[in-house]
Amino acid sequence: MPGPGAADPFAPPTAPRRGFLHGLNPLAKLAGPVPVMVALVFTRGIPVPLAFTVLGLALLVVGARLGGRWIAILFVGLPVAVALLGVSFGIWVDPAAAGDAAPAVGLAAEASDVVLFSVGDWSFTLAMYLVGLATALRIAALIVLSLASGLTTTGPELVRALVQNLRVPYRIGYTALAALRFVPRFGHELEVIRAAHRVRGTDPGRGPIAAIRRTTATAVPLLAGAIRHAERVALAMDARAFGAHPTRTERTLSRWRVRDTVFVIAYWVVAAAMFVVVPIVFER
Repeated sequence: MPGPGAADPFAPPTAPRRGFLHGLNPLAKLAGPVPVMVALVFTRGIPVPLAFTVLGLALLVVGARLGGRWIAILFVGLPVAVALLGVSFGIWVDPAAAGDAAPAVGLAAEASDVVLFSVGDWSFTLAMYLVGLATALRIAALIVLSLASGLTTTGPELVRALVQNLRVPYRIGYTALAALRFVPRFGHELEVIRAAHRVRGTDPGRGPIAAIRRTTATAVPLLAGAIRHAERVALAMDARAFGAHPTRTERTLSRWRVRDTVFVIAYWVVAAAMFVVVPIVFER
């Protein structure tokens, strides 16, 4: 018996703590954000996309229990990227159009001609930057809202939900899942092919020309490996009578529960309230 305070070597490993988003049906995590994301595409101005970006970040922190790397990306990398994208988009904005759009982005008309920097006869104004920033914030809001599903749902979970809850034919769903599994296998085979080239002394070296030669040299063996793997998968599926019956017995069930309905309705209610309330608050 281990002494007081000692770890029990025979105890089962402790499962990592996961947020409530991991326990929701994958379709619920799509049904909630997708209509909001469609509506965000047609919004103008800064307040509404900014509010939904903050809402998405809060939902990820509370519901997904992100690690330190993702926290750094979302709270440090994302603001920097949005600021730079605002400049990039603003450069292509017509100064006259930016002045007309100044009220829509929350900028007083008299402040729209404030010059941030100039290059020769061309000036980059505050109105141009805010118009670009509004576009960048819409993109950021779409990304953050989509991460609620992307970071808490795996490919097999989504396929199971589509097949069991939306009645997508399992021949289509699980064939797509088998094709998805090709991606990591291709990465592994690519590393094996490159290692074999290095061992045989045929590695082209470094530089852009060498990269083109490396890609050309690995394309044919990679394609041959893909054909062989596809043939093995097809034979295995045929041997297991895949597709011979209209239904399939599922090992893991994907259920739509009451909490999924509550999540979707709550998401829509909060989003609708934000679309109405946020512009009014910022206009004041």
